[in-house]
Amino acid sequence: MLEEHEKQSNANPIIGQRLKSAKARFASGAIFGFLAVLLKATDAIILFVMPSRKESTASPYTLEGVSRACNILRAFEDDRQTLSLTEIVEHTGLERTICFRLLRTLEEQGLLRRSDRGRYASNVQILSGKRFRIGYASQTNDSFCSALAQGLRWAAGSRPIDLIEVENRYSIKVALRNAGHLVARGIDLAIEFQTYERIGTKVAQLFGEAGIPLIAVEIPHPNAVFLGVDNQRAGAVAGKVLLKAAQTHWAGQCDEVLFLDLEIAGSLPHLRLSSAQNILRNGLNGDCVLTHLDSRGEFVRSFELTRRHLQLAPKRRTLVTGINDYAVLGALRAFEEAGRSNMCLAVSYGGGPEARRELRLPNSRLVGAVAFFPEKYGESLLLLALDILHKRTTPPAVYMPVQLLTRKNVDEFYPHDTFVGLSPGDAMS
Repeated sequence: MLEEHEKQSNANPIIGQRLKSAKARFASGAIFGFLAVLLKATDAIILFVMPSRKESTASPYTLEGVSRACNILRAFEDDRQTLSLTEIVEHTGLERTICFRLLRTLEEQGLLRRSDRGRYASNVQILSGKRFRIGYASQTNDSFCSALAQGLRWAAGSRPIDLIEVENRYSIKVALRNAGHLVARGIDLAIEFQTYERIGTKVAQLFGEAGIPLIAVEIPHPNAVFLGVDNQRAGAVAGKVLLKAAQTHWAGQCDEVLFLDLEIAGSLPHLRLSSAQNILRNGLNGDCVLTHLDSRGEFVRSFELTRRHLQLAPKRRTLVTGINDYAVLGALRAFEEAGRSNMCLAVSYGGGPEARRELRLPNSRLVGAVAFFPEKYGESLLLLALDILHKRTTPPAVYMPVQLLTRKNVDEFYPHDTFVGLSPGDAMS
């Protein structure tokens, strides 16, 4: 029968055109189920019976092409996932040619992006019906924590997330009370940023007993996913910079290395200092005195401890590093007050606005700051949180990138810094 109609189409161009159109619709699968395509040309009726598929329950107003495009977009769990054409075909059940054409159309319209390897990623976020309640316990309100919290709010604002915030105020008692408060609020997941290693087990237990998954920021907690910097790597960066500074200014000689600790935070943050110490021990010429002061990561305490130390110690060529920006800046002010600025060289951790301002001063003895970019933590925290809440496989630790800031490159990474009303903080980052 089909051959007869094809012969008619050769004789009648109108029939041929309609036959071609009907075939195209058949090939594209635009209409499913048993479908009669009637093409009237003079007295001729051409009938095609489409192959059977599952009966559609779609609204009569549904556009099949749009529906298929939506199925493709739903194949992506988030904007990080990449899929090949073959994987998308398997996921959606679409015919390969149709799927390819839809992918190219979505790419042209900016809804998908394609890598050099031909894999696709979505530029569209499809919101699910469920909203998650995520609790965030901030350490304090210094510049590091403020940048982290603001980034977290921005990231939560574009997702189906209700963010419940509390502040631990650098206090054991408050941190424990806040953990209980978040449990009582019925949160789905907790993000904990508190300094005291010795209460980590108790905090984790409070959330664990309530069946609430936990992400620990910077300070590890039992049974929690860790997100923070690789302290050993950060320390190695600082150690190499201090070593190079000593070689440049003092021909590789050094009389003392001053370390400004934060003992309450435990062994992991201490890796910043021990890693730097190992680099210096192996690279400096001769022996030098190693001095450790428990600054608690506080500007004022670090200033006072260093001032007292300098009153008792002779003039020495001193390399300085500490747990964060505040500790190192406090020590630098003490050297300045004692008239010994030319006797010290320093590297800090955090790369916050206070350190960036110091780096820009023409005669500063701060030769570098290992930046942690806390403003970028929020996005990473929420992506990790959503992976956990959706029961996806997650690593035990997620490490944030670090970057050495110097006077030469600080404007490249932070071109829009303003320092009006900025004062040194007094907490650990």
